[in-house]
Order: sequence, then C-alpha cells, then structure tokens
Amino acid sequence: MTLTGADALALPVRVPSDLLGYYDALVAAEVERTLAAAEPSPLTAAVASYPARRGKGLRPALLLATCEAFGGDVRDALPVAVALELMHNAFLVHDDIEDDTDRRRGGPTLHREHGVATAVHAGDALAVQAVLPLLDQPRLGAQLARRVAREFLDTVRRTLDGQSLELAWRRAATVDVDLDDYLELVLRKSCWYTTIFPMHAGCLIGSRGTVALGPLTRFGFLLGAAFQVRDDVLDLAGDPDRHGKERWSDVREGKRTLPLIHLIGAASAEERAWLHDFLARAPRARSDAEVEHVVTLMREHRSVEAATGWADGLALAARAAFPTAFARSVNAFHARAIEQIIDFVIARDG
Repeated sequence: MTLTGADALALPVRVPSDLLGYYDALVAAEVERTLAAAEPSPLTAAVASYPARRGKGLRPALLLATCEAFGGDVRDALPVAVALELMHNAFLVHDDIEDDTDRRRGGPTLHREHGVATAVHAGDALAVQAVLPLLDQPRLGAQLARRVAREFLDTVRRTLDGQSLELAWRRAATVDVDLDDYLELVLRKSCWYTTIFPMHAGCLIGSRGTVALGPLTRFGFLLGAAFQVRDDVLDLAGDPDRHGKERWSDVREGKRTLPLIHLIGAASAEERAWLHDFLARAPRARSDAEVEHVVTLMREHRSVEAATGWADGLALAARAAFPTAFARSVNAFHARAIEQIIDFVIARDG
C-alpha cells in the first residue's frame, strides 16, 4: 500500500530507532507523488526506476530528524528532503554510467536496462525534478527558502567537484593518494550531501536560521566519513545481495577507497608496480582473476581491518562531536535519534 502524506505523518513513532523507517515511508510517498505529478513522457518509467528501489534513506532521515530536533515541523522540511532524495538518485544514475556498473539496489542499472542515452536523460530529468520542490516553500518564507536553496545548490557543486577529482585520479591511474587526499575527496563527494547538508538544512528550517552551523559541519564530516569508509569495507566484506551492488565493484572500477589506499601504501615495490598497471587499464579490461588478486593482497596486508579501524575511530570522534553540534537542540527525542544513527552507520551490513 502506498502511503499518502497524511497517512505517513500519522505513523506511530515510539523510540528513536523507529524514525528511519518512519521518515523513509514519508519521503517515499512524497517522492512518488512528486514524480506522478510530472508531465508524462517517454522518460517516465526510467525516471521513476531508481527512486522506486528504496535505499537506506539516511539523507532525508537526517534532514527531517534535525529539523525536529531544533524545534521545527517535519512538514516544513519535507520538500527539501524530497529534493535531496531526487538529486541523490540523479547522482546514482550518472555515477553508474561513468563507472559502467551492472547493478544498483538489487536490479540492473538504468543504462543496462534502457541504454546509455535514455539513462543520461533520465538522470538529467531527476536533477531538474530535484530543484522544483525548492521553488515552492510557503511555510519557510522567502528569505529562509532562498538560504536553503543556496545551501542545496552549493552542495550539488561540491559533490560534482568531488566526483571530478575521483575521475581525474582514475583517468591518470594515480597511486600516490594518501589518507588526507582520501578525506578531502570524501568531504567533497560524500559527506557534504550525505550528512552535512541534511543537517544544515534541517537546522536552518527547524531553528529558523538562529543556530550557527559550524559544529554541525564538523559532526557531519566525521559521521559522513565513517559512513563512506564503512561503505568501502562492505564492498569487500559485505553481502552483495544486501548492499545491492556487484561483488568487489569498487575494486573493478579502480575507486580510491581507503582499503585500496592502505594497500598501495603497504605493498611491496613489485606489488605496487602491478597495482599501477591494473589501475591504468579500463575496468572492462580487468579480469575477474586480477580483481580477486587485488582483494587477496588487501587481505594479506590487512587493509580491510585497517579501514574498519578508521571507520570506528571516525565514529568515535563523531560521538564526541555530537553534544556540541546539538547543544542548542530543543527536542531530545529527535536529537537522540540522530545520535543513534552513528551506531547504524558502523553496524550496517548493506
């Protein structure tokens, strides 16, 4: 059964851990309504494909919970949560084309299902659809709505810059990437739109712009970096049926994940030269045996354990930064829900 906005708002929420499911149902219903209201076109089915495959719902959950933690009404923040979810799906469509990936969320990627041209246009259409909810926010007032929209567009720019940096590394077969480089990439590509913007927007809406965003930026970076490192680890040690991607897809695509960066630093000169040759070739030119060899090297050099330790350390730092970030929150229940997301980020298996 599809929930309407009113039905979703009536869902019972008893403890903070219920909120992820509550917000996911709320945003999913509104995303479906938003896409259904668009003018029908030959792209309609392709545009709706990824949003219909529900992910973890972390980004809109952080946004809505932060809004309520700072005293706002979830209905005030819902259009921005929908915009963020639609832009996230636009990014996924284009990322899958750039990475030449076969699977996404348990199904074929859009360019495998509909062809590259249709997928490109569907991703563009999702990006346009993402901006529309920001243009009609009478509950916020013109000044606050403009500030939130500027934050949103700045976040999109940062994310695109991060993706450009990673593509440049892959194009140049760069191997001299260290932890600081990785964290800079993660800040741009992942953290800003996964954790920092959702909490910035939620706080701006909930507090009506009266709370400084700096402490939320620090907490969001630490939480988002922990989330990304855990994602890196799941590509190697997780169950593909649970995370919905191909087995060892990051390795095949040559993504500069933390386990790969650790391996490059720990490898012998001979292994490093082989890795450079491996990374210099296109993903489709990397054989299954070569991909498995990289994973074997990671195991031998304990790269997964090193990355897991970093994820745990980042989560610990996020927990320490949380009280300052939410010092001016007024709703302890929803603030506690966000604190529990730290555990979710580290414990998740998909």
